[in-house]
Amino acid sequence: MKKITKAILVTIFMFMCLFTTVYATSNEKSQETLKGESTGKLLEIKKHELTTIEDYKEKYGSDTYGVTAYILDRVRIYSIPLVFIGIAFSAIYQYVIGLKKLDVRDKGFNNIIAIITIGVICQILPIVFAIVVTNAGNQ
Repeated sequence: MKKITKAILVTIFMFMCLFTTVYATSNEKSQETLKGESTGKLLEIKKHELTTIEDYKEKYGSDTYGVTAYILDRVRIYSIPLVFIGIAFSAIYQYVIGLKKLDVRDKGFNNIIAIITIGVICQILPIVFAIVVTNAGNQ
């Protein structure tokens, strides 16, 4: 029964791959326009990020503190989706795979605890940095 199901799925996949029609044309002018737009957007993003770093440097009064604050801010922003993804994978380990294997269930639970702890640290670290640096500058 499993072999028949696998054979049917493989056959359907092959039909989907073989009978797909792709309409594409090569136009040099459109390629140049796309390259120009993407280059312009990249330069705009770079300029925005450099001004953000300069703002942090002015705010904290030092190049080192400014770059550190910028990096911690980026870690804070990107840690949120990574924590959700990590919790989802760990929950799969705990609740789906862990139903048959108890050691995997414990591994999933321990990973959830570790990911939440790392997420909280990534969210609190920029605040602690800002408080310490601004209080050190006032003394």
